[in-house]
Amino acid sequence: MKHKIFKRILLLLLLVLAVIICFPVVFLIVGSLMGTDELNHYLGAVLGKADGFASWALLPTYPTFKAYVQLLLDSPEFFVMFWNSVKMTGAILLGQIVTGVPAAWGFARLDIPGKKVLFNLYIILMLMPFQVTMLSNYLTLDAMHLVDTQWAVILPAAFSTFPVFIMYHFFRSIPKGIIESAELDGANKFQVFLSIGVPLGSSGIVSALVLSFLDAWNLIEQPLTFLKSKTLWPLSLYLPNISMDNAGLAFVASVITLVPSLLVFLAGQNYLEQGIAASAVKE
Repeated sequence: MKHKIFKRILLLLLLVLAVIICFPVVFLIVGSLMGTDELNHYLGAVLGKADGFASWALLPTYPTFKAYVQLLLDSPEFFVMFWNSVKMTGAILLGQIVTGVPAAWGFARLDIPGKKVLFNLYIILMLMPFQVTMLSNYLTLDAMHLVDTQWAVILPAAFSTFPVFIMYHFFRSIPKGIIESAELDGANKFQVFLSIGVPLGSSGIVSALVLSFLDAWNLIEQPLTFLKSKTLWPLSLYLPNISMDNAGLAFVASVITLVPSLLVFLAGQNYLEQGIAASAVKE
């Protein structure tokens, strides 16, 4: 009886938490369907057009897609930044596959002198916030004449340590007997990596890529620091440049920006849960 009561209370708390978490998304969708006058009516205090307090409605009184039409048909800058985000995110993920997957396999399965020291260094670098490494990164990229190019954002992210950390734990979970059997059959280390490591560690690879996509798609500090030309900016920097007079565009741009992340999250949700669990595993 006590167990059932506790379970119901826990379910109720989780439901309340889910509603609180989902409210910002509902807020964005409802706001994107409101006209300028209705937004000024509810958010006038926030937009500096009225005194008092802001209010909100669960549904728009007069739904309209005018802001969607204006953004999609009359805002070429939005599409330039959207394409910049696609290019940079795709390049970052490709770079992490090329560099991160072999690195994770090497740390997990190869007997390399000083491997533990290097991996601990990886973890330390992973824990460092961008603000700590910002100056050194800028000086290095400036010496390579990469500042104000999209490579200044792509290259540091392509060598990110976090995907390596995630994939490392998946590769470590592969039974040693399978690898030894392949080696007895004459497979070299590279063949073992391709025929056993990659297929059996695919869950970890996809999990790392899902997490990396969510991070790369929403980069703000890195492009703001390394990119001077607005034509190179990703979509994440479009919103801060929308004036308060175009609140409707801000809502619509937020919704459209959210869609790719939401689709990737839904498609890789199971892998994402595995990645979060793997990152908590202690050696």
